[in-house]
Amino acid sequence: MRRRWPVFAATIPLVLGWVLVAAYPAAAHTGVTGPGGPVQPGGPLISASAGGTPQTGAVTPHTSTTRPQTATGGRTTVVTSSNWAGYAATGSAGQFTSVSSSWIQPAGQCSRGNQYAAFWVGLDGYSSSTVEQTGSEVDCAGRTPQYYAWWEMYPGASVDFPNRVRAGDHFSASVTYLGSNQFKLMISDSTQSWTQSVTQTLAGAARSSAEVIAEAPCCTFFGGILPLTNFGTVRFTGATANSASLYTFNPVEITMPDTSVSALTNSGNFNVSYTGYSGFPWPFGGF
Repeated sequence: MRRRWPVFAATIPLVLGWVLVAAYPAAAHTGVTGPGGPVQPGGPLISASAGGTPQTGAVTPHTSTTRPQTATGGRTTVVTSSNWAGYAATGSAGQFTSVSSSWIQPAGQCSRGNQYAAFWVGLDGYSSSTVEQTGSEVDCAGRTPQYYAWWEMYPGASVDFPNRVRAGDHFSASVTYLGSNQFKLMISDSTQSWTQSVTQTLAGAARSSAEVIAEAPCCTFFGGILPLTNFGTVRFTGATANSASLYTFNPVEITMPDTSVSALTNSGNFNVSYTGYSGFPWPFGGF
């Protein structure tokens, strides 16, 4: 879950009862700032039943249904979240050692003030309180889209990579468990010709899920979900867990407001599309 401090525009928005969660540390990103520092990524799935409020520990999705998955006739569980859209392979503790996928960085269509959207791969977070993740993001600072890439070992703070990111860049990313509580997080932008890799230690990670996700980051003044950037459609390709297609794990499909998720193909491909802003018009829905 990306955590981001809300952006202050030239005109200060009306506050509708949201409170900053001061316990969330600030990331290194300096482009999009607000009260307390930059908005920031990371964390577990937020249940729709929780009203969009981050919780500590395992989070149970609010709604569960089934629908046809692909032309082969398989079915998948569909759950509703406040902040995630995509697919999560789930299992027992220690089951997952790697996750990977590729995507094209969507262009932010910035017309409603300050908005945020993150795209990432990660281990954990579906039913645990840690997430080991890396990805890219497009935030709207007013009408200006800002792009960057980052990694995070939630509940630690996120860290932005210094490399240039633009709409249309081709990303590939992976998170791999190396043993002895160590994780390797790698992201590559083949369009801009850069690759970043970090190795981090995190004790107690459950490794019970693997995700490929588009996300509405946190946090509003009350600690809820920030307005989602209109990103059009992001297409994830070649999604894998444990070096096998994510499809083979019969993953859970996760939906969130203002998005739609396509069926997952047996090659690990799917789309997440922005379907429209359903809240109050800016600036009333911006914070």
